[in-house]
Amino acid sequence: MAKLSGIKRFFGKVGRRNWIILSAVLLIGAAVYLNYLWFYDPADAIGYGDNNAVDAGTEVNGGANAGDADYFTAAQLSRKQTRDEAIEVLQTVARNTEEDSAEHVSALSGISDIAVNMEREANIESLVEAKGFSPCVAVVNGDRASVVVSHDAELTGADNARICTIVYEQTGILPQNVTIIRK
Repeated sequence: MAKLSGIKRFFGKVGRRNWIILSAVLLIGAAVYLNYLWFYDPADAIGYGDNNAVDAGTEVNGGANAGDADYFTAAQLSRKQTRDEAIEVLQTVARNTEEDSAEHVSALSGISDIAVNMEREANIESLVEAKGFSPCVAVVNGDRASVVVSHDAELTGADNARICTIVYEQTGILPQNVTIIRK
């Protein structure tokens, strides 16, 4: 009986707000994990020597396949939905915590990090598309980046270098941590 009352006291001390925060953290963790599963495939990483260029098997037919446009649109939509959910959870945590608490500061920091990554990805996509690789999807995750481009021919070393330069200038991510995928 003493153990049961000890458990009740523990859960009573933790409180409703802390359970909400714990749930929010778990949801954010799940969103990050799903983003990792959807956008990072370690089997695609080839190595340092060729800037991690990968050919996703697009047929050369003088233009982008109709399926490619669908892929890029779906990837961007999925990325946006995942980020919207993460931001919503972080905003809930920020609203339900005291302004001076570590959870509040962490939630605001998380929102800021997501906003910075969104801006970086948009800049990378615009600049890579301006170099003739349109459409394009960029995903920045910490110190790694993946760029998926639509291109009719094999990517040359110069193409890879241009893309890696853009990513480095926008994010500071080193070329060996950039994965370039031709779709």
